[in-house]
Amino acid sequence: MLPFELPPTTGSSVSPMWDGRHFVLGDERTPVLEYSENLEGWTENLTAIHEAAVEGGAHPIDVASRKDALRQVKVHMPSPKAVIMEIGCSSGYFIKDLAKALPEAVIIATDVVREPLYRLAKTCPGVPLIRFDLLRCPIPDQGVDIVVMLNVLEHIEDDLGALRKVFNLLKPGGALVIEVPAFQSLYDAYDKEVRHFRRYSAEELYGKLTKAGFMVTRKSYLGVFIFPAFAAVKLMGKYLPFRKNKPVVQEQIGSTASNRLLKWALEFESKRLSDVQLPFGVRVLAVAIKNG
Repeated sequence: MLPFELPPTTGSSVSPMWDGRHFVLGDERTPVLEYSENLEGWTENLTAIHEAAVEGGAHPIDVASRKDALRQVKVHMPSPKAVIMEIGCSSGYFIKDLAKALPEAVIIATDVVREPLYRLAKTCPGVPLIRFDLLRCPIPDQGVDIVVMLNVLEHIEDDLGALRKVFNLLKPGGALVIEVPAFQSLYDAYDKEVRHFRRYSAEELYGKLTKAGFMVTRKSYLGVFIFPAFAAVKLMGKYLPFRKNKPVVQEQIGSTASNRLLKWALEFESKRLSDVQLPFGVRVLAVAIKNG
């Protein structure tokens, strides 16, 4: 059973029930509960392209990102049976990390695209999977202890509206663990190709979290050691004519997937600097609390 009641889907008058493997809607059963979509910021095709580029979630930056987020989730869990929701779960790598590390928790996976959720249903049959546009979120207010958003907010045009929706989702004292790409000055063809509406300065992210009602308790970056090389690649992609108007997802991500120096730098940062407020990096990190 889920710890809150879900509203009926479009065209139905029956409130869905979760039986541990499926959502039950009267006489029908489905592994994915679908409410709404908004494909302005992401598509199923982009999921497939990104999946190939990150080598099944094994890219060092993605591994470091998930390790950091899991660490923050553990710190902010009010109990072993906390309700944890990932918004923008994509192929479900972090959901699988959560399910393995926190077997007593109620873990809910959500996304705006359809096919990745149905694929995830085959490998995570005990996890409720819900499809919706965050700006039209069907989840009742104050039903979740922790929300995780890893590289999702930049795909939502009304990012402040999205943060306010997350604020409403959380119980008093609940936490948002969030990560976004850093520095608008590095916005290039890659960002455009993957439908980023923006990259963020730390001040912009923290300011919008505060405006949405949160108290920001953690401020840092991911990828401090790799930032100089990363910035150089981004600026070349932005300004050098021969790199313009070319598909760059595979180029910028796939070419670094097996880089040992990259892997070592991120592992060192994860082990030694996870509690340090880093001054810059490739992604902005934050934890924000709903007081009350």
